[in-house]
Amino acid sequence: MTETKRINLALQGGGSHGAFTWGVIDALIEDGRLEFEAVSGTSAGAMNAAILLQGWANGGPGGARAALRAFWTELGSMSVASPIQRTPLDRLQGNWNLDDSAGALWADLIQRTLSPWQRNPLKFDPLRELLRQHFDEKSVRACHQVKAFIAATNVRTGKVRIFTRDELSIDALLASACLPNVHDAVVIEGEAYWDGGFRGNPPIWPFIYNSESADVVIVEVDPPSRENIPRSNAEIADRLNEITFGGALMAEMRAIAFVQELIEQGAVTGEFGSRLKKILIHSIADPASLAPLGAVSKFNVEQDFLDHLFQLGRAAATKWLAETFQSVGVKTSIDIKARFL
Repeated sequence: MTETKRINLALQGGGSHGAFTWGVIDALIEDGRLEFEAVSGTSAGAMNAAILLQGWANGGPGGARAALRAFWTELGSMSVASPIQRTPLDRLQGNWNLDDSAGALWADLIQRTLSPWQRNPLKFDPLRELLRQHFDEKSVRACHQVKAFIAATNVRTGKVRIFTRDELSIDALLASACLPNVHDAVVIEGEAYWDGGFRGNPPIWPFIYNSESADVVIVEVDPPSRENIPRSNAEIADRLNEITFGGALMAEMRAIAFVQELIEQGAVTGEFGSRLKKILIHSIADPASLAPLGAVSKFNVEQDFLDHLFQLGRAAATKWLAETFQSVGVKTSIDIKARFL
């Protein structure tokens, strides 16, 4: 019989680049050797997590794959109405970037001069409409096979709010994806929330307290580093977001590395030592393919681009399974100190 291992999935946010994560999940489910005990996510990662649970509740592994495909395909169909489009030259050259798009340049100018409320007083949100079609709260909360931890940032306190599976709603998902320069804060139970990436992209600590599995597989969309210094306003803003959103993950990884070292050295004994949990960290990523994409490409929802990212995600997951599956349940497969310290 095929060996099955249980893991936790941690899904980064990154706009349309979340289609890469869709491809990763699709390949992991198709392989069949991994069971998901819990999934955490922020922004696009939160969307993937919620749709995964919904599909799983309604149709098991096959239902999860079908639900994710339906969600991302519907998003791709919305690109026709998007003012942010590639130029004809970009299309001819096979360039996925939107840096030269007139719509993108105009949107950047508007964002710098008007607040979200001023430019969208009617609060029209295509993402909300998409979720109304593809998110079913009852189905998600009925998926008892997989736990969920979705991050949003409390605007007033600056603290992270983790929405569990039984708390997930359209508003919770929109809060997790709420970039303050793009959307008004999402109000839930009297509190305003912004993008969860400010405090966890993705959050890891809920697995430590709420999951039995020691393995955490992080699906990374943002590259850990960039070779070139950003020059344009869009590139500078995007890199600032990457550094800011990566800060919480870096802090968590540092803490995990410290605790794991204490455990390995036997430095903590007694009752407190017995409460410490060994965590095994893994990563699925493709920085060579994702890093060259332009800063504005995260707003590119053309179906061809989403399909391209999906295939990149499947390829990255397939490679990771071939190279790393034997390490799952045994050891950490990345150099945490080199990556995060």
